[in-house]
Amino acid sequence: MKFDSLRTSRLNHWVIIHLRYLMGFAFFPSGLVKLMGERFTRISTDNPIGYFFEALYQSGSYWNFLGLAQITAGILLITQRYATLGVLIFLAILTNIWIITISLSFTGTWVITSLMMIAVVILVIWDKHKLLSIFNYNKASTVKEYPDPKYSWILAGIVYVICFIVLYIIDPTNGQPYEKWLFRLFALTILITFFVSNYKAYKNRK
Repeated sequence: MKFDSLRTSRLNHWVIIHLRYLMGFAFFPSGLVKLMGERFTRISTDNPIGYFFEALYQSGSYWNFLGLAQITAGILLITQRYATLGVLIFLAILTNIWIITISLSFTGTWVITSLMMIAVVILVIWDKHKLLSIFNYNKASTVKEYPDPKYSWILAGIVYVICFIVLYIIDPTNGQPYEKWLFRLFALTILITFFVSNYKAYKNRK
C-alpha cells in the first residue's frame, strides 16, 4: 500500500519528527506568555483584535489555562512518544485560533495559521492507523505497527524543551553578565543537540 511505503520511509520519519518539533515550539512563545499571566499583544482596545485579546487577558485563570493547554500540546508533540495525543490537542486549539484569525481579519496571520493547519493535518494523517479504531466502534479491528522514533529523538526533544523554557525566562539584555552567558550556553546546547541527533540518524541510516 502507498501509505505503508510512506510510513516506513526513513526520510519521511525524519521530516515528521522535525515537523513535530517545529509545531510544538510554535506554541511555546504565546503559551508561556499566557501561562505567566502576561499580555500577548499591545494593540489598542479600539481595534477589534486588541479588544478581543484584552478580554481574554482580563479573564484571568482562563488566560492561564489557554497557555497551559498550548504548552502541554507542544510538549506532547516534542516527546515523539505521545505525539498522537499532542497533535489531537494541537488540532483542537489551532482550529480555534485559525477561525479567529480569519474572522477578525488578522493581516497576514491567517496565512501562517493556515500553513500550520496543513502541517497538523499531515501529522494527523501520519498517525491515522492509531485513530481508525475509534471509528470502528464495536467492531473487531487490528492496528498496524510502524517503527517509532528512536530514543535519541525523544531525548533531543527533552533537551529542546528545557533549553527553550530557560531561554524564555532569562533576559540577556538586562545587563547581568551571567544571564548573557546562560543565554549563549543554552542556545549552543540547542545547536549541538540538533547536529548530534541528526548526525546519529545519518550514521545509522542503513
